[in-house]
Amino acid sequence: MKPFFSSLLLSFTVIIGMPGCTTLQPSRMPGQEAPSSQYEAAIVDALTGQSLSVPELARQLNDADVVVVGEYHGHHASHLLQARLQQALFRQNARQILSMEQFNLDHQADVEAYLAGRTGETELIQDANAWENYAGSYRPLVEFARQNQLPVIAANAPADIVRCVGRLGKEYLTTLPANQRTTLPAQAFWGSPEYQEKFTSTLSGSHGDAPEELSGHLLNTYQAQLLRDNTMAHRILLAREESPGHQVLHTTGTFHSEQRLGTVEALKHRAPELTIAVVSPVEWPSTEPDMRLADHRHRGDYLYFIQPRPPEFRNPDRERQAMQERFSRHRNVSCE
Repeated sequence: MKPFFSSLLLSFTVIIGMPGCTTLQPSRMPGQEAPSSQYEAAIVDALTGQSLSVPELARQLNDADVVVVGEYHGHHASHLLQARLQQALFRQNARQILSMEQFNLDHQADVEAYLAGRTGETELIQDANAWENYAGSYRPLVEFARQNQLPVIAANAPADIVRCVGRLGKEYLTTLPANQRTTLPAQAFWGSPEYQEKFTSTLSGSHGDAPEELSGHLLNTYQAQLLRDNTMAHRILLAREESPGHQVLHTTGTFHSEQRLGTVEALKHRAPELTIAVVSPVEWPSTEPDMRLADHRHRGDYLYFIQPRPPEFRNPDRERQAMQERFSRHRNVSCE
């Protein structure tokens, strides 16, 4: 399964650009070596190809209002980079907010209860419906925030609401009680044609569909994706309003941020004055001698090249069965 599709699929199973520079750069700059393990990442400035260490990357990000670090969910190198960058940014500016796709906004109180010492980690995982890979992937981020008394924002839209939008479409929001609807952004389904094109081509294999051509299940699924992106943007802006002058570090699946689409463009749509930096992962297979920077620089302001994850399946029947089981977990959610 392709990595970007795998990341997107995980987002869906939980619920059911920067213009590229055309100047050619050498495929490998001095000091750029392919990652030798699943934990390592080769970081580069997407525009110049300059190789960067984590502290050097943090220095270049010092003046950004929001730093968005895309990830391949469950990839060790993604999560290790996020944790190291969080600490490096904090050493420069202790006024930091951690915003996470991996917690939903209706569990903000559960996250804050843990940060305040009123609950333990297992209680956090249970109460906040943490992702299955919380302990191995996101614990370091949350613990660093807790130990340094930093805000942690549960940024994602409530899972059940997103699932019901995926089934019934955006009109589902009109059926919500006022207290639930007011927690969601006013422009809950804003999106650009470029993002729709990327989304549609990823899921259906088609290209160039106009917005009016989306229909049925695919349209509903796209609207569910927009709800997630716009909610995360909304939550980030609320956090900045509550903590002026703080830098936000936002962790998310790379589909929500690469090419400066998704959550990133939703942020810019609402607050064009913001300085937003996007750090995106790119897989660098061991069979390729060079990182092929020119093919990927459009994905973010900074790129980190990592080893591909092993394939989840080689048997297509078992892959289909696993996907069906993932979707079936949430079929008992009532949307009435």
